[in-house]
Amino acid sequence: MRISRYLTAASAATIAFTASSALAQDTQDGVSNDEPASDVIIVTARRQSETLAEVPTAITVFSADAIDKAGIERADDFVQLTPGVTIVTGTAEAGDTQINIRGINGARDAESSVALVVDGILKTNTAQLNQDQGTLRQIEILKGPQGALYGRNAAAGAIVIQTLKPSDVLEGGVTLSAAEDETYKASAYIAGPFAQDAGYVLSASYMTTDGFYRNDFLGSKTIDDQEIWSVDGRFIVGLGEATELDVKARYSQLRGASINFNAAFHLPNFAGVNPDFYEDVNDHPFNFYSNIRPTNEQDTFEASAKIEHEMDAVTLTAWALYSDVSQALTADGTSADFARFTFPAGTQDSIDASNACFTSTAALTGFPVNSPGFVGQTPVPFIFDPATGSTFGPYSPTTCDGTQFQIRDQKDISAEIRLASNTGGPLEWQVGAYYLHIDREVGVSLGADLGQGIIEQLYNAPGTSNPTTQLYNDEFNTDVYAAFASVDWEASDRLDIGVALRYDIEDRSVSNLVPNAVDPFTGGPINPGQAFGAIPDQSESFKQLQPKVSLRYEISPSANFYANWGIGFKSGGFNNQGASAIVDQAFNQFIGTNVLIEDVFDKERSSAFEAGIKGDFLNGRITYDLAGYYTEIDDMQFFEFFVGAFGLLRVVSNIDEVEVYGAELNLTAEIIDGWDIFGSVNVTESEIKENLSRPITVGNQSPYTADYTINIGTQIDQPLNDRLNLVARADYRITGPTWFHTVQDDPSPTLFSGLLPGSALMLPAFVGDAEYSITEREAFGILDARIGIESDNWSITAFAENLTNRKYLNEVIPAIEFGGSFVSPGGLRRFGVELGYNF
Repeated sequence: MRISRYLTAASAATIAFTASSALAQDTQDGVSNDEPASDVIIVTARRQSETLAEVPTAITVFSADAIDKAGIERADDFVQLTPGVTIVTGTAEAGDTQINIRGINGARDAESSVALVVDGILKTNTAQLNQDQGTLRQIEILKGPQGALYGRNAAAGAIVIQTLKPSDVLEGGVTLSAAEDETYKASAYIAGPFAQDAGYVLSASYMTTDGFYRNDFLGSKTIDDQEIWSVDGRFIVGLGEATELDVKARYSQLRGASINFNAAFHLPNFAGVNPDFYEDVNDHPFNFYSNIRPTNEQDTFEASAKIEHEMDAVTLTAWALYSDVSQALTADGTSADFARFTFPAGTQDSIDASNACFTSTAALTGFPVNSPGFVGQTPVPFIFDPATGSTFGPYSPTTCDGTQFQIRDQKDISAEIRLASNTGGPLEWQVGAYYLHIDREVGVSLGADLGQGIIEQLYNAPGTSNPTTQLYNDEFNTDVYAAFASVDWEASDRLDIGVALRYDIEDRSVSNLVPNAVDPFTGGPINPGQAFGAIPDQSESFKQLQPKVSLRYEISPSANFYANWGIGFKSGGFNNQGASAIVDQAFNQFIGTNVLIEDVFDKERSSAFEAGIKGDFLNGRITYDLAGYYTEIDDMQFFEFFVGAFGLLRVVSNIDEVEVYGAELNLTAEIIDGWDIFGSVNVTESEIKENLSRPITVGNQSPYTADYTINIGTQIDQPLNDRLNLVARADYRITGPTWFHTVQDDPSPTLFSGLLPGSALMLPAFVGDAEYSITEREAFGILDARIGIESDNWSITAFAENLTNRKYLNEVIPAIEFGGSFVSPGGLRRFGVELGYNF
């Protein structure tokens, strides 16, 4: 089997990784100054302080030293260093982040599968997953269901972050870096006492880059450029000897590009005309030539307060969080090849769009777009007029594909109260309650491109310069109520048993905000779902009991066996209302597919078991962690993207049953004082057991799940003299083959299958069928390296990201009934230099 083969290879090569191989942590990281210097890492994986070796689960920990030496700033950085975890972020917009842990993925447009906990407070917006979180001091990545301990959306795991806490000593630091592509970063912090029993932390960061890719039509750097800044403040005050108040606030702003995709076609029967109609996504040459400058705006404000009160035998902890994240994007459209804006109808808007389309096409005849696309003499798609027609794909240099404007605004208020024992005895417990309220508005607006740009509002009336032709706009409200408790019992000096339980109720409702307006092109309603009647308000309640049981047994002073089992839960929700009817009419009835999409998608529930052994030998110079896991997921949530003559549609479907199992090995070795090597291997097997949404996909793999990940690295920290140290680090990450859709080796009919028989070509329907075996992302390896000189107060470091300039794909989004995929490229090589000063 692949698992044993990979693990054997990993063991032979001493491939392993735990970031906890970094140096011992200081008082800020939870280790008292009274303790001797060691590699002991203190974690809070079970919401209590314990050593890494005692935690009955696989966990990756990054200490303050590891964060600094690896150049970690946000989730994208530490995920790449964590076995069995992958990330897709920023391909559509800045807040669009999906983290996959051991086969469980966060579906776009649904809730995250990974809880983000910062300084003890749970954040609920997926857009916050890959933002700066302040001055980082420790990061813990927990795998498997963590809802019983960490709460909402922890079905796949949890990311637990600690930031700098003020002490009674003034400290601060500044870091500046410059790299290729006009990439500049700056961050700074200052922390110290404010008054007696009070302290503060102030920090700020700034980043700007032109990005790796260019718009060939506009002649500008507008594909992946970004400018981001943020400010964070933290104030901690003692309210007497037993009470501490911790208040935080942060604001961040992002301005940049969005929708950095190309299209690739997978139509084997068209390949006789041009081989590029049947294109392996891994061979796609990226060129961008949209006539619309894609933009992305994200503004985040959050404020929280946490209070801890120590009593004789218990500690009371209560916190509240307010969060406001607003996002908007503009981009070119996707409708060119389905002639939505090509043929004039009876309205002036349709005539204007058609004239603009013909004018721009005639002016651009022969413009070099990606093959098999071409710009002919007229905008008529080639299957209707093979002599003079055009085929653009989406995001063309003409106006024929229209425009899109999207918003996602979310405000939420949450609070938790918890009572926990603090006696340090053999029995420790906690009990508490949680509440969350979310107001979320989501809008997707398609408009005609009249050559005058995009009006950034969801509805533009007929006769404007950017009339709206399709609109989805919904308001979602969510109330979450939860109660939880846990008990950890030290049954003997060698045996610990833990039991945790949480019960969640999520009351969700949706209201349609689309006005009663007419599509000026078709004469139908502006929201296709309204063609089947008025869209009523809807509400649903999703409930789940989440138990977790864990066990640790000390085999010897240097080895621990552990096992755990738990239930994971992610709430169901609502698609854009009318989505089910649109898919049924546009695809099932037109081309004979069997795709089941519901306006209400179900909750996701998983049952996960893990067992392993962790320990060390040679007096701690070599550490290891070997684990195996098995997970069953019911109604796994999965993002689907549909493109057709109706425009575009984003929905969440359910995969009825998925089975995942795998193994993970971590090793680390201290060769000599100041020289560590480390690495890991994770192998994940997955299989779709049942899928009523797409029955042909049974037997395929879980989407967004890499077959394996391998990490190899080394770190050197050696003195050059009594004041200077040489510091060097290299990290090599191999990510295995990855499918991004449930449809994999499966042929499927497309809209072309329905259009061809009635076209001028009069070809049989099967000629338009697609075949998706060439949509699997191939394995790729990325090497990052840093080398520099450090003193007690300053440092200078040269770094390289993707040193070998490996070309790879960030994401592939197959649009099955469209006959192709939307593909996004990964980052290229970038060299830079970093300067740091601290006091």
